[in-house]
Amino acid sequence: MKIETTALEGVLLLTPARFGDHRGFFSESWNLKRLEEAGVHLPPFVQDNHSFSTTVGTVRGLHFQSPPHAQGKLVRCGRGRLYDVAVDVRKGSPTYGQWTGAELSFDNGAQLWVPAGFLHGFMTLEPDTEIVYKCTDHYAPECDGAVRWDSCGIAWPVEEISPVISEKDEKAQPLADFDSPFTYDAPSENKEPTA
Repeated sequence: MKIETTALEGVLLLTPARFGDHRGFFSESWNLKRLEEAGVHLPPFVQDNHSFSTTVGTVRGLHFQSPPHAQGKLVRCGRGRLYDVAVDVRKGSPTYGQWTGAELSFDNGAQLWVPAGFLHGFMTLEPDTEIVYKCTDHYAPECDGAVRWDSCGIAWPVEEISPVISEKDEKAQPLADFDSPFTYDAPSENKEPTA
């Protein structure tokens, strides 16, 4: 498992090893023991989600679930290619309002860990793209929220076409008006490192 940090504390890019031959490949997309051996301790996952988008330039996000049902997400691409982003919205964070992104694809097998306290969204880069992600809490409609996809300064990779967006996401509040329910918990020097 290749583990890479990003510009945002706690957001990680994880790339599981693939073992291939003339038939294709095998990969452990999730292995708790291997991650913990590498010093990465993620919260337990309770729900898996699977999303399919037919059109290039489909944008989903920027989504969050507020406490007490805040969600961390481990995101990967099951088919196609997408650009996945996380935006820090933890009040008091030194990186509040900043974002990081990574290309996730069927070919590269990379996964993005987006902890609770971050907005999450993605843009599809190929037709018929599937996104598969694990969540640390169950879906709670009363805690579901969104921030406008184009209000955080994200450099989305597909600029020459009009994004395909849901009505809910189009009507979401801009980041400048967002009163975040998340607060930054500065890491302690004596605390065991976690993601």
